[in-house]
Amino acid sequence: MNRTQLHLTVAAVLYYQNKFLLVEEIDKVTGCRVLNQPAGHMEADEDLLSAVSRELYEETGLSLDADSWLGISQLHTDGLNFVRINFVFEPRELPTHYKPQDSDILALHWLTANELNRHALPVRSALVTDAIKSYLSGLKMPLKLIQSPR
Repeated sequence: MNRTQLHLTVAAVLYYQNKFLLVEEIDKVTGCRVLNQPAGHMEADEDLLSAVSRELYEETGLSLDADSWLGISQLHTDGLNFVRINFVFEPRELPTHYKPQDSDILALHWLTANELNRHALPVRSALVTDAIKSYLSGLKMPLKLIQSPR
């Protein structure tokens, strides 16, 4: 049996004042500009919550803690398998100034779901819109359902 390599990723679905925060980046496969949630791979020394907070900070400059989670998404593309855990961030307020710490992030965009559907840039993958649809459907689970590492 040949087991494929699994990529464990986390994503921040940040919702504030009826808009979602998306990052503009270059897709490493296509070379095109795309929109994505702040997201990335979990590091070996992290738990899920610290990984998503780190990714959010690196890609937006925002230091926030997750409020809930949306579940697990899966994607098979280019011979790779990705498992993505989507976390919800619903801050009551944000600092007036913040910017990406990661030079791979070209811009930040605050968009409604409808604006995202009409945006000139495509989403990086269906995982982006699937996470937004899950959020808008009210599917939010408490963080206590995720057990701490032992």
